[in-house]
Order: sequence, then C-alpha cells, then structure tokens
Amino acid sequence: MAQNDVVLQSKLEYLSLNKGQRILYKIGHFFKNTPKAIGRFFSRIPSKTRKKGAEVVSVFRTISDAARFGDIFTRISFFVMGFGLFFRHQMIRGFLYFLYEIIFIVFMIFVGGSALTHLASFGQVGSMVYTIVDDATMMDIETTVLFDNSFTILLYSIITILLILVLAFLWYNQLRDSIKLQRMSYIGKTASDKATLKNVFDKSYSKTLLFIPTVGLVLFTIIPLIIVVLIAFTDYNSNHLTPARLIDWIGLYNFEMIFASTGTSNSSVLLEVFGQVLLWTLVWAFFATFSNYFLGMIVAMIINTKGIKLKKLWRTVLITTIAVPQFISLMLMSNMFSLQGPINGLLQSFGWITESIPWFTDEWLARVMIIVINTWVGIPYTMLICTGLLMNIPDDLYESAKIDGASPVKTYMKITLPYMLFVTTPYLISQFVGNINNFNVIYLLTNGGPSFTYSGSNIPYQVVGTNVGKTDLLITWIYKMTKDSVNKDYGMAAVLGIIIFVVVAFFSLIFYNHSNSVKNEEDFQ
Repeated sequence: MAQNDVVLQSKLEYLSLNKGQRILYKIGHFFKNTPKAIGRFFSRIPSKTRKKGAEVVSVFRTISDAARFGDIFTRISFFVMGFGLFFRHQMIRGFLYFLYEIIFIVFMIFVGGSALTHLASFGQVGSMVYTIVDDATMMDIETTVLFDNSFTILLYSIITILLILVLAFLWYNQLRDSIKLQRMSYIGKTASDKATLKNVFDKSYSKTLLFIPTVGLVLFTIIPLIIVVLIAFTDYNSNHLTPARLIDWIGLYNFEMIFASTGTSNSSVLLEVFGQVLLWTLVWAFFATFSNYFLGMIVAMIINTKGIKLKKLWRTVLITTIAVPQFISLMLMSNMFSLQGPINGLLQSFGWITESIPWFTDEWLARVMIIVINTWVGIPYTMLICTGLLMNIPDDLYESAKIDGASPVKTYMKITLPYMLFVTTPYLISQFVGNINNFNVIYLLTNGGPSFTYSGSNIPYQVVGTNVGKTDLLITWIYKMTKDSVNKDYGMAAVLGIIIFVVVAFFSLIFYNHSNSVKNEEDFQ
C-alpha cells in the first residue's frame, strides 16, 4: 500500500503542474530514470544469458540423444535429411527435406563452394589483355579476357552463407522430429501426411501465409542490406570496377575518411560536408513531415466544418492534384522559379524587382523553397487521410467542449490533435523516414545546389567529384557518388547508406515504441 500511495502522490503532483512544468518534469524524469534503466538492463543479462544457454544446451542434448538412442532411420537422418520422417509416414516432409539437401549440394558444387573460397581475396585475376596477330591483316589485335568477378563472388558468398544457416536449421528440425516420431512409435502413435497438411493449413496457417513474404524480404531486403554493409569495408570504386579489376578488403578506411576530425585537410573537409548534409537531412525531414501533416489536417478540418458549401468539389479538386505525377509538378516548379523563369520575369515586368531572385541558388532561400513546394505537393495526400479520421471523432465531444466554453484553439488542442496523433503516429513515423530518403523533391528542384565552396587544395574527390551541394540529402549524395560522378566510390556510398539505416532505425524504434499508438493501443477501442 505504501508503494501505491507514493505512485498516487506522484501522479497528483504531476497533474497539478502546468504545461511548461510538465515538460520539464518529463525531461528530468527521463534523465533521473536513465541510470536505473541501464542498471536494469545489465542486471537482466545474467538471467537472459542463462536462458539462452539452456536453449543452446537443449539443442546439443537433442542431437546427442538422436546419436545415442536413435534407431537406424534416425541415425541415417544425420546424413540424409528427411530419411527418418520419410519412413515414418511423413513422406511429404521427408521428401522436401531431402530435396533441399540435394539442391544445396548441387549449388555448393557448382557455385557456392568456389565463391566462399574466394571471398577473402575476392578472386585471383580480374582481367588480362592478350595480343594476338590476325592472319588475314597481319595486325596485332588486343583481346581482353575476364576472369573472376568480385561482386559476383560477394553475392554468391552471402547467398551460400544464408543457405548454410537454413540447412543447419532444417537439419536440426528434421533430426528432432525424427527422434520424436521414434519415441511416439513406442506407444503406438504414428503421424501421417494428412496430419502434416492439416497442420500447414490450420495450426500453422499464419506461417504458411508468411512464407512467400519472408522469402521476398530475404531476397530484396536482407541480402542487399548485407551487401551494402560489406561493401563499406572494401575499395569498390572507379579504380576497382568489376569484372575488369578485383576489389579488396580495406577494413575501416572508408569510415575513417568520414569521421576523422583531425589529420589531413581531406578528412576535415569531408567530415564538415558530411555533418552539414546530415544536419540538413534531419531538418528537412522534420519540416517536410510536420508542415504537410498540420497544414493538411487544417485543410481537412476547414472542408469538414459545418456550413462550408461545395465540400465534395473542394475535396475533388485537391484529390485530382494527386493524379498529376509528382515528377511533372516538381519539374514545372523548378523551371518556373529558375533565374530566367516566368516568376522572375513576371516580377520584373511589374517593376517589383530589378534583378532575378535566386530562388534555388541561394542557400537559405533554396531550402525554404524546397520545404514550401514540398508542402504544396504533399498537402492533398495528408488531407485525404485526415478527412476520414476526422469524421470518426464523435460530435458529442465537440458539443460538450462548446457548452463548456472551450475556444476553437483549445478544442483542437484537447480533442482533435490528441485523437489524430494517437491514430496517425505510425503514419508520421513512416513519413519522416520517407522524407529522409526523399530523392525526387531535392534532385528535381535543385539537384542538390548551391554547391559548397572550398578553400585550399587536395579536396577529397568524394566532395568535389560528386558536386555535393548545400541542399543535398544523404540519399542524393549517394546517388551522385555512384551515378553522376566520374570517379564513383561505392565503398563510401555504402558507408552513407549504413548511416541512413542507423538514423532511420533509431528514430523509428524510439518514437514508435514510445508512442501511445503502441503503448496504449487498447484505449483506442
């Protein structure tokens, strides 16, 4: 009871605070409880370690039992996957296990084994040029013969490692099931293919449905992500393009090039440019997300207001703008606000300006214009989402607030906004992540410009060669580094890709797990 009284007293103290004091209280509460949270985390490590250790011991115990007490069918399953299942009336499962083993062996013989043996060196020979004499013309002809492809070796090695992990998982499962079926046979119980099929489409139906999406996730997300991480530790660039030349492992060199704040002028310039691009990426993502969100919500609220005529017309007009491809809208804006564009020409013809306004060539004005144009393009999408949600808020709440004398602003802050944030927090997080990687808006409006200015010599080619600008995001810098520049640097681009992944994962996990949409999901019911 004493603990409950303390909790109740702290809640009453919190409710007695004003809004500013509550914010300060939350900040202080966060820093006060951080050491306790860290302590709890480390205190749980021994118990979690023991639990995981018990699971590992259980795996080896099952394997040991199969080897010591297994019959002939179970022991053959050590070498021929599915053998024990096949001869215990589960022919479908046994055949599938055996089929995977055959496919794995064939893959290892023709592709996987060779790739793994060359992974450490990425191959032996990239290409060789031979000079031969043409008998007809008696002239020397150079012939290039390609040998090892480092990128192919990397790709096949990753696939091979994943297949080995799957093989180990399936091998253990079929061995465990074989010894289990053997023990069931001692008491007269048997399994059948009918029971297997029933389990697939009944008890394990969710796993069956998730199988194809899981395979797609591995092929198109997990494997590319692993490749990007590994390329960050290589010298994969214009001087080492496969298959003409081999790439090689260089350890943390690419990371050192970015994060080394001392040393050569090269590293300091690269770190400074990286810091500015990262900061602008986060600032852009914040304003691009919340400007669209709040203005789109306001537009939806205005249209939904009682007394507004032609509601369907206004919604139709805004929704129709979505039908125009964003590519066309952004290119149109880029041309209209260029130095010699119609906007500057119109202002000069009115006598309002004497020189063209550098809408996209001035650093700060360009950033403001990007955010404004993105808001203009994005409001219809947010309006469409908010319109349906606003209609679900009970009118009784607004009527009660009106009777109590609440102003429209207070009604919005106490009823509309909390409800919308509760429902749309996952949407906000996805929009924030999408804006971090919003390639189209930046590239089509400013192409990343205006460019950075440098003093001195020996400026890194990752900066000069890519023509990175002050409105570039990390994603557009990666594109320039791998597509637009003459000296392409895939290793450095992979490092930037890893940084984007870390930033996105950090914000997504922190905000999503601490949002009311997740913590108090049942309240919405």
